[in-house]
Amino acid sequence: MVHAQPGTALITGASSGIGAVYAERLAQRGYDLILVARNRDRLDQLAQRIGNETGRTIETIVADLGDRNALAVVETKLKEDANINLLVNNAGVGTHKTLLDSDADAMTKMIELNVTALTRLTYAAAPQFAARGTGAIINIASIAAITPELLNGVYGGSKAFVLALSQSLHHELADKGVRVQAVLPGATATEFWEIGGLPLENLPKEIVMSASDMVDAALAGFDLGELVTIPSLHAIAAWDQLETSRGALAAQLSNNTPAPRYVVGH
Repeated sequence: MVHAQPGTALITGASSGIGAVYAERLAQRGYDLILVARNRDRLDQLAQRIGNETGRTIETIVADLGDRNALAVVETKLKEDANINLLVNNAGVGTHKTLLDSDADAMTKMIELNVTALTRLTYAAAPQFAARGTGAIINIASIAAITPELLNGVYGGSKAFVLALSQSLHHELADKGVRVQAVLPGATATEFWEIGGLPLENLPKEIVMSASDMVDAALAGFDLGELVTIPSLHAIAAWDQLETSRGALAAQLSNNTPAPRYVVGH
């Protein structure tokens, strides 16, 4: 369980929204924190408040993870600070614009943050955790990972990457004492929507969860040992059925002959 052996948690995108709630909750569980975000003022205010409320040690790193030099600073911290035993990859960006209405440069920046930065931070942390035989990585994905038609396809693709990476990491690291969790939030009440060009008031209230409820549910899923946590999904049997079907399909996907439907004259 995440609160059994508190150490230091590094959280990206930590100055607001989901990342800020993770910071509060993990400090309450006894973790010291390293908070990473672009906005120095917000970061400092949050660090001071959480430090005063919990008495935990709070360090901040001001970094734009879309910038390779800034990203390298955080990578180095993960590699060299042996107290870090939890990485929360929360930083990300999205948009509701269709693929054809989107700018290729903006989509590339999205991939740099949602995919490249997350991957490099994971590669910085995972070998250290595996060598010590303990640690955890929480990757914030999205329900768009399994419903890419819902929003912008590059966003959905980037979150599908996060889910696939998490599943593969779990397969590879579980026997090395390293926990991996992918969290797939639905619509969550954060600045994500405003930044992406679709203000929150445009969404039906019944589909929007508060960031506090989302993070509390995600941490409950972590405590339950879940690899994939979908806070909004009430019918968990539906996800289990999907995963069972995917597992059954895997054994049939590679064959030395084409399927009969692809054979000419069939």
